[in-house]
Amino acid sequence: MRHLLGDIRGVFRRNPRMPRLALLRLAAQFGDGMFQAALSGAILFNPERETDPLAIAAGFAVLLLPYSVLGPYAGALLDRWDRRGVLLVASVARAVLIAAAATCLFLGVGEAPLLVLALATVGISRFVLAGVSAALPRVLEQHWLVPMNSVLATVASVCAGIGAATSVAVIALIGAGDAASAVAVVLSGIGSLVGAVLAYGFRPHVLGPDRGSAGTETAVHAIAAGLRTGARAVWHSVHVTTAMIGIGAHRIVFGTNTLIMVLVLRQPSDGDQMSGGLVGFGVAIGFAAAGMLLAAILTPILIPRLGRPRTVLAGLTTAVIVQLTLVTPIALATGPATDNAHRLLLVGAFGLGLAGQTIKLTGDTSMQIDIDDDQRGQVFALQDTVFNVCFVLAIAVTALVIPADGHSIGVVLAGAGVYVLGIAAIALNSRRARVAC
Repeated sequence: MRHLLGDIRGVFRRNPRMPRLALLRLAAQFGDGMFQAALSGAILFNPERETDPLAIAAGFAVLLLPYSVLGPYAGALLDRWDRRGVLLVASVARAVLIAAAATCLFLGVGEAPLLVLALATVGISRFVLAGVSAALPRVLEQHWLVPMNSVLATVASVCAGIGAATSVAVIALIGAGDAASAVAVVLSGIGSLVGAVLAYGFRPHVLGPDRGSAGTETAVHAIAAGLRTGARAVWHSVHVTTAMIGIGAHRIVFGTNTLIMVLVLRQPSDGDQMSGGLVGFGVAIGFAAAGMLLAAILTPILIPRLGRPRTVLAGLTTAVIVQLTLVTPIALATGPATDNAHRLLLVGAFGLGLAGQTIKLTGDTSMQIDIDDDQRGQVFALQDTVFNVCFVLAIAVTALVIPADGHSIGVVLAGAGVYVLGIAAIALNSRRARVAC
């Protein structure tokens, strides 16, 4: 560990822009963790709001899908406009949206305008993270991309967890309700303000993109071509296609399991209070973050030994096992056994965090190595779109068939089936690589 820290200090000395970009990501993810936990307290576990879980799923589907469709087009801007300027404007816009959401909470407005503001904020957060990922190869040597991605993911997961825990603590201290959630939302804006200051500190154009082919296009044409260009770049790299398949499969099941988790934790429990309500949701986030931390340690070890495609397959295989052994009990448990099933579900959150982050880190590395700089922003934005579309559609479809208590063996087994289909699709994609050879 001491040797690793010494290496990182050396990297920072040789690449002085790297610490600033890393801090920008960490500030953004601290704010994300705080904001998302505060949003959960405001809508999902707020005694002042009796929000219908089906209405929550519909809100995600209606309000987040438009961003997902437009995301690749906006991603073209990351490959055309100064990424430093994009990160600065996005951070400021996010802070403004957070202030508006907090005001809505203080005024006690309905869920619809609150969800519009909240999900727009989450969308901009994804855009900021895509911009940081696209800029990373501009401030770091290529051979350091895999270990630095993992180190950043480790620290960023800790920051997101600290942010979520801070929101839970604020709400617990002030008392559950709109006012407490509003205070937590306001405090989450600190991450955006810090990110804006850090982005402002970069010199213009230092984060790319290169002024190449994108500079000869009109802005309208660049935006309109974003989806097509990003998809073509993904298809031309078998490794990136493999990663995108894995990311999509995991996000589908993650969406399903998220709704299961919310519905289960909303149910009254006579057992351990730490496993229910907003506190239980915070504990689940902590378990998932711990799995992501472990993934950040293991992924740099796995990629050189297994290769990127097999590392994605290892993540999906782990996810299948977790889904069948740790998530299934919550669909079958009744009576006193429910509390034990709750605890297994939390362990399952750890396992799925491990598997999902392994896939995500492998995908980030593939995109940073295999995709040209003038297309990288579009591909990362396309990845964010895969994140959002798969997550939203999974929640929407699941909400139509799952009972109000979240107990459904069919839904859980369907999640395992999605992982298996992802593995099969990757196997077919690998045959495309062999044919090309």
